[in-house]
Amino acid sequence: MASAAERAGRDASQVRLLAVSKTWPVESLRAAFEAGQSAFGENYVQEGVAKIEALSDLPLEWHFIGPLQSNKTRLVATHFDWVHSIDRLKLAERLSAQRPATLPPLQVCIQVNVSGEASKSGVAPDAVRALALSVRGLPRLVLRGLMCIPEPEGDEGLLRARFRALGQLQHELAEHGLVLDTLSMGMSDDLELAIDEGSTLVRVGSAIFGNRTRRGVGK
Repeated sequence: MASAAERAGRDASQVRLLAVSKTWPVESLRAAFEAGQSAFGENYVQEGVAKIEALSDLPLEWHFIGPLQSNKTRLVATHFDWVHSIDRLKLAERLSAQRPATLPPLQVCIQVNVSGEASKSGVAPDAVRALALSVRGLPRLVLRGLMCIPEPEGDEGLLRARFRALGQLQHELAEHGLVLDTLSMGMSDDLELAIDEGSTLVRVGSAIFGNRTRRGVGK
């Protein structure tokens, strides 16, 4: 990560590492924490909540990065610190209403379907601005940025174009007064490209914990 940032002319401190820990046991997360990692991403609500409770003795930051169903928003709102997968206003409204007043505001990102795949979650690029304006006005939430998951088999040129498109959306939002500081993009296999295109948070699973059989929002 530091080398990629240096090659891109960026300060390495501008890019955060999110360890994607789905399917990995609590012991693996403790080992990662002991090695210096404190931010973890989970894709599945019940699994993530169980880990949060089991590791409550550690000062960890928890990110929910998977697709979110409306009937699971309360668990996410009451346990996680971040949500990366906002793709419709209804989810944001429920998270806002269900976030306990005793907790800091929930940090959220809007997931953008930059590749236009029908199977992918995420809001269409041309609908991002309207959704961002609505989310920004909700209490108990802080809109921090945008997230994307490009095609898993895209070539380097295509991946770069997808990452660049998300960065361009961030720039366009800033021109309309919506200044966001987070671009959640890049995984184990493409984090260098993502950093080169402006990523501020890479979601890395297999390069930290080992290979898993299913590809999700962090690999």
